[in-house]
Amino acid sequence: MFDGREPIYQQIAEAIRGEILSGALREGDQVMSTTQYATTYRINPATAAKAFAQLVDEGILHKQRGLGMFVSDGAPEMLRTRRREVFFTERLDPVLHEADVLGITTAELTSYLTRTPKGAHR
Repeated sequence: MFDGREPIYQQIAEAIRGEILSGALREGDQVMSTTQYATTYRINPATAAKAFAQLVDEGILHKQRGLGMFVSDGAPEMLRTRRREVFFTERLDPVLHEADVLGITTAELTSYLTRTPKGAHR
């Protein structure tokens, strides 16, 4: 599950974000405990705790004393909004800049995007 490109706690946090976005975890759902993460993925419990702390700071998870960590209300929409912002600024803006450099018009881009079946870009 983990690779060496990012710290493990960031990979755990991103995996949980992905589960929320996919609907595998819903608002109010309980997530695995740090001990369960540590046992399942053979990592230090402090590493899992760091991932959870990051998600709590972001408002994605919240802790219920004595019960564990839960997906916060509004977390899916919050994540979608953030991902959209990142998509536009980090992915689409460079494409639009390159299109401008190449002389590709907005009409050409629109035509391409509307004629290409969804999923063909994946």
